[in-house]
Formats: sequence, structure tokens, C-alpha cells
Amino acid sequence: MKYLSGLGVLLLFTISSFGQVTISGTVLDSSTREPLLGASVFAQNTTLGTTSDSSGKFSISLKSGGYELVFSFTGYQTQSVQVTENRNQHFEILLVKEDKSIGEVIIQSSNEVKDGWEKYGNFFIDHFIGATPFAKECEIQNKEAVRFFYYRRSDKLKVLATEPLLISNEALGYNIRYQLDSFVYYYKTDLSSYRGTCFFTEKLGVVSQAMIWKANREKAYYGSRMHFMRCYYDSTLKEAGFTISSINSDGKTFGLLTNPYQKKYFNIPDTVDEVEVYFPDKISVAYIKAVPENAYLKQFNLPPDVGVQVSYIDIKDPIAIKENGFYYDQRNWVNQGYWSWKNIADLLPYDYWP
Repeated sequence: MKYLSGLGVLLLFTISSFGQVTISGTVLDSSTREPLLGASVFAQNTTLGTTSDSSGKFSISLKSGGYELVFSFTGYQTQSVQVTENRNQHFEILLVKEDKSIGEVIIQSSNEVKDGWEKYGNFFIDHFIGATPFAKECEIQNKEAVRFFYYRRSDKLKVLATEPLLISNEALGYNIRYQLDSFVYYYKTDLSSYRGTCFFTEKLGVVSQAMIWKANREKAYYGSRMHFMRCYYDSTLKEAGFTISSINSDGKTFGLLTNPYQKKYFNIPDTVDEVEVYFPDKISVAYIKAVPENAYLKQFNLPPDVGVQVSYIDIKDPIAIKENGFYYDQRNWVNQGYWSWKNIADLLPYDYWP
């Protein structure tokens, strides 16, 4: 049972937590319709994946929530399908052959920085892997796949990869295969963004190492954006330690929202397996059950007595949140502050639950 209070009315509804759904289908060549044997099928940002058989058929079981299924095959363009309904579904995936590899595109570019790693390697690591304590235990194992491009007119740095980046995260106990679409840093605004798909596999370790990974994963989870999304879905923000404030008319200060479940912010569609959230103005989200990392305070020259973790969010259009913390459209959510400091090194898969 879940309870949601809004506009003074207590709304009660039932949902099947952690129910399983099966996503199946076939992966075919778009031109010949021949089945593709061994095509990769995985739920983006999870540990859940499979491959197609000799008939191009695949089947993958997912817990209730939201996912982006990614289909890839060597020599073909990667394709993705969003799965947001908690029911069994069947897809026919038609993959298109690539006209030109990213390697060829890179070779033809005149903006590439030839000694890119020497100039921008550490900068890229800090903004993509992160600068947190966990980031020190992360390593890109195929750095030779990374290419750097600087555009003088727009004063931006762009990073591409000729193959999926293989990242070892010894802090959280994951190996990550990250297909980097692009990383862009804008020097004029000091903002960065990156797009891509990632797949997690768990590392094997002795019991003592597994206990460390368990503790580190919990530390990464509590107060994270995924934790926040799940609590907003469940209407347990206060119990979990989250508060939301909206920017005041002066454009500088924030005022606490006593009821973030008001209709103008929070809506339950006819289907009760997701909630919709929208704030017309910038908000701040504070997690009051943990203090910021010392590394964060030092990096941004903040006083040591800052007692809570604070992030700032702009929501361009309404987003829908699923039970597992997946939300869409993810391009409508822009955050700064503590959450923007946490990057790949602190990322957890959507199928992780503490």
C-alpha cells in the first residue's frame, strides 16, 4: 500500500512492488530482415542484459519500473526503446547498418587535439568520472579510445570515443561498459553535459571486499538523485530526509515548500505506476541526513560547517517518475550543486536496492 496526501485529501492505491515483466522480441537487419545472432540487448544503467539467438530472438525479465532498452550489433547503428509500462511487451527491432564509423569521422576532423590526454585528460576525468573519493578508485581501461576536440569559436571542449569505454569501479564493485555519445564542456558558462548508455556487471570478490562494496553502495545511494526520485514516487521525502525549496521572487533566496505534493507540483495520472512532477521555478533539494563530503567543500571553497547536501534543479517540462527511480524525459532535468558533483564514479544501476 502507498499513501499520497495532496490538497488535504488522502489518496490510497495499491501497486505490485517489484513485479516482474518480460520484454521479448527479435533483432533483424533492417534491409534484409535477416536475424542478427549475438546482438546485445540490455537495460540502460542496469546489470540486466542478454543477447539474441540464431533466430534473432531475445527475452529479458525486468522488475516493475522504467527502463531504456538498448540494442547494438557490430557494424550497425545502436537503437533504443523506452519501456515505461509494467506489462509484458514484444518488439521487432530493425537495426540499420552504419554508413560511416565514428573513427572515420574523427580522422576527418580538424578540431581534434592531438595530445588530448596530456592537455585535457585529468579535466575530463574530473567532470566525467568525478572528483569524489570514489572517483579515485575508478579507471578507464581503454583510454586510447578517447578523442578530444576543442572548438575555439564557441570555446567548448568535446570528447568522443571510438568504442565503448571500459571503466573499472573498485569502490562500488562494478565494471561499467559506457557507450559515450559525447561529452561537452562549455568554458563560458562552466557547465558540462554528457550523453551515453552504460551497462553494469558486478565484480567478484572475497567476503570482506563484498562487505566494503555493500557499504560504499549504500553511501552512494542515500541522498542521491535516484534515492530522491524513488522517495518522490513513494511520497516518503520527509521520512527519507529530503526537503524541497523554491526560489523566491528576489531570484536569490529559496523558501521551503511545506507540501511538495500539491497538485501544481505533483500529479498521479490515471495509470498509477508513475507520478508526474513539475516546478515552474528553480528549486533546491536538501538531504539533511548526511553532510557534504570534505572534498566537495574544498573544491568549491565552502565553509566546513555546511551541514546538508544541497542540489539546484531546473525542470524545463514535466517529468514522469517510475517506481525504480527512472524518469523521463531526462533532458528536461538540469541539476547543479551536489548532484552535479557526483558522476560516473558514484553511479548505481536502476536495479540496485539497498
